[in-house]
This record gives sequence, C-alpha cells and structure tokens, in this order.
Amino acid sequence: MIKEVCVENFTNVPEYIAKGADRIELCDNLAVGGTTVSHGVAVETIHYCQGKNIKVMSMVRPRGGNFIYSKEELEIMKQDLVHLKELGTDGVVLGCLNDSGWIDEEAMTTLLKLAKGLEVTFHMAFDHISPGNQLKAIDWLVEQGVNRILTHGGLLDTNIEDNLVRLKEYIDYADGRIIILPGGGITNKNLHLIASALNIREAHGTKIGD
Repeated sequence: MIKEVCVENFTNVPEYIAKGADRIELCDNLAVGGTTVSHGVAVETIHYCQGKNIKVMSMVRPRGGNFIYSKEELEIMKQDLVHLKELGTDGVVLGCLNDSGWIDEEAMTTLLKLAKGLEVTFHMAFDHISPGNQLKAIDWLVEQGVNRILTHGGLLDTNIEDNLVRLKEYIDYADGRIIILPGGGITNKNLHLIASALNIREAHGTKIGD
C-alpha cells in the first residue's frame, strides 16, 4: 500500500516520512484545498525527500476556489510547472475545468506537454466534473497519459465511506488503465476498511500518516 501524505509546507515532512509516508503531495493553503508552494518550500522539500528516496508530487494551482482558470492564471501555472520540474519534482498535481462541467482540454493539453517526463495526477477538480461526464473524463485522461486521478468519489462535504460505491465504479471502469487514488477523509483509522472495500494499492490523505 502506497500512502501518499498531503502536506502543507515543509514543516511536517520529516515526521511523516519517519512514520512511513511513501509519497508526499506538496502544497500550501490546505484550507482552500491546496495551492502551489513557494520556491523555498519546494527546494527544501524536494531535496530532503530525494535524500530519503521519497517521491514528491507538487501541486500546481494558482488559487483556491473553482478550477476554471483565466489566460493569466494558466500562464502562472505553466511557469510554476516548468519551475517545479527544473527543481526536480517527481510529479505534478493539477486540473483545469471549463464552465460546462467538463475538462478544459486546451489548458490541460498545454500543461501536459510541459509536464512530459513527470508523473501527473489529475486532482479533485475531477469531483466537480458533471457526474454524467466522469467516466468519459477517465477515458480522456487515460488517452492523455495521465497517471492517476485523485478523487473523493463525491463533493468534499460528504464522508468518503459513503462514496465507496461510486469510487468502486471509477476503479472498475478504469480497469487498470489509470490509477484511481481515493482521498479526502482517509485516516490511519479507516484506511484498512477503505483499502479492503476498494482493493486499492494507493491512498491519499492529510491524516493518513498520523
């Protein structure tokens, strides 16, 4: 089981790795769901994790709120992605939507070209895609070579235990073509239950390493 711990800044990274975190998702501003960290935080975290042979997935998100980005915000994301790649991040975590409940294909295609050579996780923007489009979105992300989809199986104000049927639907539909990474409300207390119910090999959370 790969435990990906979502961390805010560098502060708790050494502690989480010591407790058995297998991968770090690095972001800032967890109160708004995570945004891109500063240069200094990225440098220190990537350097520290490389020394421990732990992969770092860096959030590329210019602000909280929705996942519909302006031309200027997309430009910020492009520059941040290139910067994080140069610093040696193992992967990036991102997601862009349009105002009709679908993936912003143009923005994503642009970012994915820049992310070539990195692992890519499409983050919980996935949960804001129209439910009727979500299985089709899995197909689109598979076609683009995205590695995994981070999803709560529903909006974040729901309990992840109540979303297991929907998560299983995603996993069955993905059929090994892309990793479905459950997250949001997974702790070391409910991890075993969720992992058994979904037969997953990776899980994500802020409290998964406590």
